[in-house]
Amino acid sequence: MSERSLAVVVLAAGQGTRMRSATPKVLHRIAGRTLIGHVLTTARELAPAHVAVVVRHERDAVVAAIADAAPGLIVVDQDEIPGTGRAVELAVAALPAAFDGDVVVLSGDVPLLDPATLSVLLDRHRSAGAAATLLTAALADATGYGRILRGADGLVDRIVEHADASEEQRLIGEVNSGTYVFAAAALRAALPRIGAQNAQGEKYLTDAIGILRGDGLSVAATLADDATSLAGVNDRAQLAEAERVLNARIVRAHQLAGVTIRDPHTTWIDVDVTIGRDAEILPGTQLRGATTIGENAIVGPDTTLTDTEVGDLATVSRSDATLAVIGTAATVGPFAYLRPGTVLGAAGKIGTFVETKNTVIGKGSKVPHLSYVGDAEIGEGSNLGASTITANYDGVRKHRTRIGSRVHTGVHNSLVAPVEIGDDATLGAGAVIRKDVPPGALAVSVAPQRNREGWAAEQAAASGLAAPGSEDAAPGGE
Repeated sequence: MSERSLAVVVLAAGQGTRMRSATPKVLHRIAGRTLIGHVLTTARELAPAHVAVVVRHERDAVVAAIADAAPGLIVVDQDEIPGTGRAVELAVAALPAAFDGDVVVLSGDVPLLDPATLSVLLDRHRSAGAAATLLTAALADATGYGRILRGADGLVDRIVEHADASEEQRLIGEVNSGTYVFAAAALRAALPRIGAQNAQGEKYLTDAIGILRGDGLSVAATLADDATSLAGVNDRAQLAEAERVLNARIVRAHQLAGVTIRDPHTTWIDVDVTIGRDAEILPGTQLRGATTIGENAIVGPDTTLTDTEVGDLATVSRSDATLAVIGTAATVGPFAYLRPGTVLGAAGKIGTFVETKNTVIGKGSKVPHLSYVGDAEIGEGSNLGASTITANYDGVRKHRTRIGSRVHTGVHNSLVAPVEIGDDATLGAGAVIRKDVPPGALAVSVAPQRNREGWAAEQAAASGLAAPGSEDAAPGGE
């Protein structure tokens, strides 16, 4: 059967009250994506012709969040009739009338389900020629899950929800995961016949299984190899557990690809992060968003990088960076803070207790310690002394500072933007630079040192105290 004969329906209408959150449940995030974002990414891997998402609670927020994840998806609004059966009924009605392929039904709060498992489910469904095929799991504790009731032929007869199950049925360990494949024609015929005669008063999609069997059609099932892949997220504890499981998968995949991760338990890596071979990730490191790490780079310990690019052979230690670029063989930290727009050139350095923002630092240039550099451009081979700052804000507007190549600033320099320092210039210690400095010039702005001898004795006499160092002076200044 053609790949284009597939539609995916994602159920995302639930309120998720157990999350106790103002954020819709499916928009909570793990590993850098929303729960429904993970589901939609998995759905895309199946190359479906159509994707329909059923929404209701916080409808506008959910639609806005998923628009980028799956361009061209069909948004379906669930009406006042509750239940998954009604949600799928509305979704199928929104598909093109001529669509006659297979319909995969996924839950928007099951982020760990992977494309490989769904491919096995589809293969099983198509090879069996079934009207429907269920993805099931074997659980030691099946509390809360619908139980799979099989006939003597081993096929699925029906699903009974936990609330409606007898004590004997609740002993069954095989459960419904909420993931299905239906033949579209069979599903369209079954959905209108689903009633709401159950403990919850809802139209259960699970009742479609019994209807199909009553029509003499076959319903198959495939048992998932990994039950954790089918776990839904209903509260904050399950959210944390899902992220732990997903993070372990991500970390292991990087390790098998040639990355050294010293402590997987304290290393958190988002799903869209890329890491080059022979890179080393030290304990306490978080790699977020679309961060990329080059080959042979060392990151950590205790480092958080968000949407940051780290070049080959670079080192980043005990630092925080967002939307920054760190060049080949550059070093950052410890205790550096790279804000958005920071670009550090090859072999450059941003050192201890340095903050940078919207700044380009050239090849081999160094900002070693105790400095703030914002809205600036620095050429190649320059060195900023300790406690150099760019005073870039005049209270109304931000201004840029331009520092040339091979410039050396002294200790405790303030560069009041807008200002330009020419190539090969030197700034004296303590200088406050308010005017441009020509190339090769020395700029100083501090007054000459003056020593006033006898000052301490003068102060003592003026206050009626004994002169310092005299026998009458109190020891220790007392």
